[in-house]
Amino acid sequence: MTRYIDVQDLARLVNRKGLPTCLLEMADYIRQDYLRWHAFEKCARVANHSADGVIELMPISDASRYAFKYVNGHPKNTRHGLPTVMAFGALASVDTGAPLLLSEMTLTTAIRTAATSALAARYLARADSRSMALIGNGSQSEFQAIAFNALLGIDEIRLYDIDPAASAKLVANLANRPGLKLSIASSVAEAVRGADIVTTVTADKACATILTPEMIEPGMHLNAVGGDCPGKTELHRAIVERARVIVEYEPQSRVESEIQQMPADSPVTEFWRVVAGEAKGRESAEQVTLFDSVGFALEDYSALRYVLDTAQALDIGTDIGLVPVLEDPKDLYGLLQPRVVELRAVPKAGSVCA
Repeated sequence: MTRYIDVQDLARLVNRKGLPTCLLEMADYIRQDYLRWHAFEKCARVANHSADGVIELMPISDASRYAFKYVNGHPKNTRHGLPTVMAFGALASVDTGAPLLLSEMTLTTAIRTAATSALAARYLARADSRSMALIGNGSQSEFQAIAFNALLGIDEIRLYDIDPAASAKLVANLANRPGLKLSIASSVAEAVRGADIVTTVTADKACATILTPEMIEPGMHLNAVGGDCPGKTELHRAIVERARVIVEYEPQSRVESEIQQMPADSPVTEFWRVVAGEAKGRESAEQVTLFDSVGFALEDYSALRYVLDTAQALDIGTDIGLVPVLEDPKDLYGLLQPRVVELRAVPKAGSVCA
């Protein structure tokens, strides 16, 4: 049987565990899998682009399990009452190909993205970091705020969005979270000034310059999340040239992330090398570090693995017959044949059965 997790199941799972706990635990699953980098068969995601957005398939496997995620990115969707990002995914056995898990991944992707951001910042940001600017206050923003608070102890976050209602929404959602001070800035420059960490999570499919060179101060860590497809950036090229750049999977990042602005031989370091201790995350307190994040299939593999383990432990979700069970595995056609059911006559009331 296949475990099926719908949106309500995933929400129930998160509420049972608590979102900070889920972020911490998922970040550890992601860390474990980055340490097994060479065990995975990897490729850049397969993307179909249109004028209004992109639809992507993100596959990956190791010797035991295969995972994929279907995900879209359509910035105009909110005009139609739809999320900008929607996703679902599956985890299967490599030995048999049998699906183990079919799960929603819209909510799961928000959690895994924030968990990855905060995990990377553990390696790249200064250890004394306590403040963050959060530019772009849409669907991902609350998850980023809670992740950085839970994993790094960030307790002051300055917010900016071109839509004031988005910032107000974020403040209202996190108003009762202890140990977290939120304030709304009047501009990107005001939000960024003096911040230890700057996170950009904007949605426009455009080569934008959300951050410009004069905003960047020595020692900052930049967590660039929104530039995640060809023709979509958030940082001025001069910032990328100045920073120590960490990417998830270089073949994918070269065409999708901030480094799409750079020459093909510009220096970058893959994140797995930092996690494994093969490369430094930060080389000095004054260095500007950039996690040039686009989201990689390994993180989805980790997220699906976490969802399956946790759902089974908490007995959440439904076991479904996604794959036929056959008396004769070679007789698939037999499923289409009418079933003969033997019915016994029901005795009338008062009758005597021999």
